[in-house]
Amino acid sequence: MANPIAHLNKIFDSRIRLGIMSALMVNTAVNFNELRELLDITDGNLASHLKNLEENGYIKVNKGFIGRKTNTTYAVTKAGEKAFKEHLEAMEKLIKGLNQ
Repeated sequence: MANPIAHLNKIFDSRIRLGIMSALMVNTAVNFNELRELLDITDGNLASHLKNLEENGYIKVNKGFIGRKTNTTYAVTKAGEKAFKEHLEAMEKLIKGLNQ
């Protein structure tokens, strides 16, 4: 059997990035405040994890306005979706392998 650990994506080791990706996989887009409340973390902490995911091409950022207020939303890219699904599959194989 191939080593499932080799297929885990280091980017998703963080529980916060795992949470961000999970939220974005089931929603078309989520704004900054919604993610912050969902994950119960500080603005700075969330911003640094979002930047990491964006720099790796896993999420895209859309900056807009609602009235005069800025509204930044995030969505998963095709590459992000593929990488996250592969990570989840590797985790599943790892867990199933431990139960045998």
